Amino acid sequence: MKRRSDATRARPARGLKALWWGSLPLRVLISTLGLSIVLMTLAGMVLMRQATAGVVETKRQAALNEAAGVYAFMQEQLRTPEARGAAIHESLSRLADLADAQAAQYRVVIQGPVSSLTSTGIRAESVPDELRERVEQDQGMFITPTRVVFTDATMLPEPGWAIGSSLIGETGERYPVFYIFPMTTELQTLRALQGAVIAAGLALVAALGLISYLVTVQVVRPVRKASTTALQLASGQLGERMLVRGTDDLALLATSMNRMAAELQQRIRELETLSTLQQRFVSDVSHELRTPMTTIKMAADVIYDARDTFEPVPARSAELMSLEIDRFDLMLADLLEISRFDAGAAVLALDETDVAALVAAEVPSNRSMAETLDVELRCERVDDDTTAEVDTRRVRRILRNLITNAIEHSEGNPVVVRVASDADAVAVTVRDYGVGFRAEDAARVFDRFWRADPSRTRLVGGTGLGLAIAMEDARLHRGWLTAWGRPGRGAQFRLTLPREAGHELTSSPLPVVPPDDKEVGS
Repeated sequence: MKRRSDATRARPARGLKALWWGSLPLRVLISTLGLSIVLMTLAGMVLMRQATAGVVETKRQAALNEAAGVYAFMQEQLRTPEARGAAIHESLSRLADLADAQAAQYRVVIQGPVSSLTSTGIRAESVPDELRERVEQDQGMFITPTRVVFTDATMLPEPGWAIGSSLIGETGERYPVFYIFPMTTELQTLRALQGAVIAAGLALVAALGLISYLVTVQVVRPVRKASTTALQLASGQLGERMLVRGTDDLALLATSMNRMAAELQQRIRELETLSTLQQRFVSDVSHELRTPMTTIKMAADVIYDARDTFEPVPARSAELMSLEIDRFDLMLADLLEISRFDAGAAVLALDETDVAALVAAEVPSNRSMAETLDVELRCERVDDDTTAEVDTRRVRRILRNLITNAIEHSEGNPVVVRVASDADAVAVTVRDYGVGFRAEDAARVFDRFWRADPSRTRLVGGTGLGLAIAMEDARLHRGWLTAWGRPGRGAQFRLTLPREAGHELTSSPLPVVPPDDKEVGS
């Protein structure tokens, strides 16, 4: 369960990663928006901090000035003859009532001889305890931030300034007085400013996102066009070109792409022309040589048949000449076949055939050559039903080329031909235990005239085109022809053919690596 949950969590992460790395405009847009939001947030914080500090300091100075004037007025009212003696509490109460007229600006808390007198709307708790202590201990005017508490329960406390001093009566008595300046208006101003900053920041981020998207599209669109053009050129559409606008770097890219496409088209045309000329030359030469070759072969056969009447040296020369003419005639036939493949003129004559029967028929025809080289030739059939739609002549040619190649390179060791099948394919492997070849040469063994050891002399007179023709025959059947080999451990060639013509192969009934190889699994 834990492994499944980990896989479930990893799947969206892989999807997001693929989405992120799959779109350049998306990366630029998200990066621009992310950085813009961070910068706008920092700028907004700095702006709000500076604005708040300025508003608070302005309120502080205004509160001090206002409090100084009100204090002077109260002190003057407290020293009148009516405020002496027992009437001092009434005078202080009257002063507190006068402050109610300025409730929009400040409130007053007076500590009278009987009780505290508080303006309407606030509580005495609005005066900080430390301010009370300072006023009781020292003479002067003190200011400190405070938290204004209102008598209305629906109103939340809000910040403000508390200014404290002492009123002096005629007899020298001290009556602490505190002026409370709520920052209601200032808070509204700061909230409005904050909303404006946020709205402006969002608008600016949206504008930057739109601008970055437009700029990215202007850059990415030519790059995508260049990528599309490159893919079209790779697929063979060599006439494709990019539209050049302006003289900037993108226009230079388009110009370079067009120049590259033109050069590539020219080179490919030259190579195609050269290849066509080479193929035509091989085909023409092969056809032109057939007639004189037939005449030479007939004459050579006459001389070869009469060799018993010759002296030993001319008789041996007649034998060698006949062998080489036969080899030359075979090479001409292979060259003609190769030219048909190159021209695309090779076609299949399909028929429902037992591939194992073809193998069984081909093995005895090569047994004499195997006996000459002292090679044991064995045939093994794994499955009973090995029928498939194939061209009998071409499949027998493939088998003949593979078997003769294995016999030649077996170094006197056995050669095993195995046939197997499954629901979709029939496979034939030809295994020898001879010289083998290097692993990196597995694909090159089917090249024309390629030899694993250039110094090695051919024993059976091959033309060097047999495996190349076998590969072309296998491709014509839409089959596989693969090779495995190791120096000193032999080689194995595997032919895989679809049971039904045109069927796409996905697997083979036999492995390309022989199971009996001693290094398998190591």
